[in-house]
Amino acid sequence: MAPDFRILNTLVATLLALLTTAHAFYIPGWSIKSYFDGEKIPLFVNKVYSDHTQLQYAFAELPFVCPPSGKIRAPGFTSGSNRALNLGEVLRGDRIVVSDYDLEMNRDDKLHYLCSQTIDEAGLNKAQEVVKDGYVAEWIVDNLPGATSFVTVDKSRKYYATGFKMGHADTHPVTGQPRYFINNHFTLVIRWHRAPGIEGQYGGKKVVVGFEVYAKSIEAENRDAQGLPNSTEGVHDGFELSFGNSVNASSEAPDADPATTLTIPYTYSVYYREEERIDWGNRWDLYFVNQDDNSRTHWLAIVNSLIISGFLTAVVAVILTRTIRGDIKGYMEAPLEEGKMASKRRGTRSPRKSMDKGGLLGECDASADLDPTSDDEMVEDVTGWKLVHADVFRTPAFGFILAPVVGSGMQLLLMSVGLIALSCFGVLNPSFRGGYVSVGITLFVVAGLFSGYFSARVYKTFGGQTWQKNTIITATLFPGLGFATIFVLNLFVWAQASSTAIPIGTLLGLVALWLLVQVPLVYTGSWFGFVKVGSYTHPIKTSTIPRQIPPQNTLIRSIGTGLVAGLVPFAVIFVELMFVFESLWQDKSGYYYVFGFLAVVAAVLIAVTMEVTIVCVYLQLCAENYHWWWQSFFVGGSSAVWVFAYSVYYFHHVLHIQGFVSSLLFFAYSFMACLMYGLLTGTVGFLAAYAFVRRIYGAIKAD
Repeated sequence: MAPDFRILNTLVATLLALLTTAHAFYIPGWSIKSYFDGEKIPLFVNKVYSDHTQLQYAFAELPFVCPPSGKIRAPGFTSGSNRALNLGEVLRGDRIVVSDYDLEMNRDDKLHYLCSQTIDEAGLNKAQEVVKDGYVAEWIVDNLPGATSFVTVDKSRKYYATGFKMGHADTHPVTGQPRYFINNHFTLVIRWHRAPGIEGQYGGKKVVVGFEVYAKSIEAENRDAQGLPNSTEGVHDGFELSFGNSVNASSEAPDADPATTLTIPYTYSVYYREEERIDWGNRWDLYFVNQDDNSRTHWLAIVNSLIISGFLTAVVAVILTRTIRGDIKGYMEAPLEEGKMASKRRGTRSPRKSMDKGGLLGECDASADLDPTSDDEMVEDVTGWKLVHADVFRTPAFGFILAPVVGSGMQLLLMSVGLIALSCFGVLNPSFRGGYVSVGITLFVVAGLFSGYFSARVYKTFGGQTWQKNTIITATLFPGLGFATIFVLNLFVWAQASSTAIPIGTLLGLVALWLLVQVPLVYTGSWFGFVKVGSYTHPIKTSTIPRQIPPQNTLIRSIGTGLVAGLVPFAVIFVELMFVFESLWQDKSGYYYVFGFLAVVAAVLIAVTMEVTIVCVYLQLCAENYHWWWQSFFVGGSSAVWVFAYSVYYFHHVLHIQGFVSSLLFFAYSFMACLMYGLLTGTVGFLAAYAFVRRIYGAIKAD
């Protein structure tokens, strides 16, 4: 098998090389870019996004902004050229382009004219839409997103809010009609710190530790011949987006008709300020001050999770150490017959051991007397989990579907564990733009090897013969559903000309990654699991004739048990889930960075899911219902239903999303995320229940 592992290592290295680029990845404190005074610094424009919609747009493609001039703005950077993007950046809608803003390290520029852009009615409508929907623009300098700075309530700390508003809206004081004002002047504040080491101490080089953007709307009047306003301070009249409002500030559009066109003048200012308290290694801290302020809430989530986990652990411990051991001990003392246990006479007065129908530990009944002269045996009714020993490992219905589902869940579980581990170690961080998606896809593809392995072994355990068919289902079940969903959603987004739309080349690349890399890995794992390793062995043989299942209590039924049991894992993650939702849907920058808390909550979630599933399966077996295979998976993944229900609540009561396409994107992405979560936790529950069932029935056989 050594050659196979060498090939696998080569594939992993190749995938990582393809999905990441030198411009996109660095670990804080390792890759430092420093500048001399006067050295050119490129400014990149990325995209605009809003809380009211899921549709993003490339900033450089907006019709009302300055078009690129094609001039060289820094060595190797030409205005209008696209920066190389990794897969994660493309999928999240990034479109990073070199801008025309001229920046030189530590050289202030109090007022600089950029351009005057003339737009028609379509451009005007687009500009009004962007302002009306509260779009925020993202610019980048030295891989830091431009931000607006604020201070905490007690004014003790400063923090950043990524992006800046494209404009603002108000109402006309006379008519009451809405008016929209575009921000056409930008004050850029670049904060620097002395470069670490010899370069900073003796070479005078500096590093960028902060990038702030303050946008303002300035009227078109009162400008000189170069298009510069007389003043940028104390401006009361902004630039309203309406025809007849513009004044040709330059000779760029001398023939423009004021009645049908609008000319917007753009200017900017640049200021450099030394920041002594922040060095390069912790320059991202200002973006996470809000998350640090919420640390008490995160600790509340941890304590809440530990309390729930501790209670369930105690319940499971009682089941394992007292109840089941008592049942097994009673089974040792007398042979198990069809619903009966024989109790031999042991003296003139013997306590009678009675088993309750739930299989709990029986209590001694001293009032029961045995006739000392009688040699007859006393027979008592016994019910519970022991009576289904000959059926508990019977192959479930639709086992050919359950095996691929478990394989897909294992694939997602390994991917999630890898992402959280890499994030906790700092390998994945905000400086690695698109890194979470890129590395996540890589881990998912590589985990296909283990997906095929577990799926094939479970499939053979269920008596399957055509493992090639199982391999195809496993390799296409979740990836096929995900790709079909993305493709359909992409059609809607394409129609809106949004940067969120995935390019056709990227779609073809994802298909190639799926069919040419993941499918062979799943095939290899399936072959190894089915042919080389084989099925799982069961401690007890299955009878030929299935046992009749008695009528079940309402609480034991699949749907009711799953929904009630799913509330417990949901309660474990609820607090942390609020922060994740806020990072994904409200703070579109997605800079969630408290992975230490997330790792603890995730570990407790797995433990709680296992314990809840074990309790539910035990109660089901005590009710003489041996159809626990699918039930264990449903119980383990049932909290996904509550997560999706919370998504619906979040959409209606917290978010301000408008429009059919944006709503469709929200619910489709939420459904796919909950499906992934359900497959993952369902697999955890299935494996925990299987280990539990093997353990208790294996103990009976051993005794």
